[in-house]
Amino acid sequence: MNIHGLQKMTLLDFPGHVACTVFLGGCDFRCPFCHNFELVDGSTPALMQEGELLSFLEKRKGLLDGVAITGGEPCLRPDLPDLMRRIREMGFAVKLDTNGAHPALLRQILDERLADYVAVDIKNSPEKYARTCGLPAIDLEPIRESVRMLMTGDTDYEFRTTVVDELHSAEDFPAIGRWIAGARRYFLQGFADRDSVPFGGLHAPGAQTMRAYADLVRPFVPETRIRGVEGAE
Repeated sequence: MNIHGLQKMTLLDFPGHVACTVFLGGCDFRCPFCHNFELVDGSTPALMQEGELLSFLEKRKGLLDGVAITGGEPCLRPDLPDLMRRIREMGFAVKLDTNGAHPALLRQILDERLADYVAVDIKNSPEKYARTCGLPAIDLEPIRESVRMLMTGDTDYEFRTTVVDELHSAEDFPAIGRWIAGARRYFLQGFADRDSVPFGGLHAPGAQTMRAYADLVRPFVPETRIRGVEGAE
């Protein structure tokens, strides 16, 4: 398997773990606010092969205790479970980031207990989902199935939304809350611009707006928090 990026250490990407972050290329969404669009459009060459990643991890035993796998969209890779299995066999905990659009592969990962933690991006309210994903249309049922799977399973998880002023408004958050009502935890994270973001002119809401959005979700998901916005919590 091609590995398209590696952050050698992070205290942020995998809650409760000193981890590295592995980036896999390719995605079926075209979110206009994506931080990793060079992975989405295939313009980034592979950094290493799977064997090189496993060699890196072997040398980091005792320094790292977790591996976060993100993208792009990792679940586009049918061999993803094999990679996760090898990493777990080395003694590392594994976190998976996914857009939730591939429930069959997610089911395999959960059934085989290959992930210790799964983070699913809830892009927006159902009515605005396609636009927020940069697509002309989208079938939400696969994502709904992934959400149900996590909420009724025993793998730890979170749902999260990257909030963009131009894409989100107050009416969206009760709709999201009703969708994921009863979830273990939900995070709002403010958009942060980067050179790799495909569209300019996007902005993050201020701290007060983020607090208001979080308050709209809490009746449905009491464990609703804000990430990455100074002064929001």
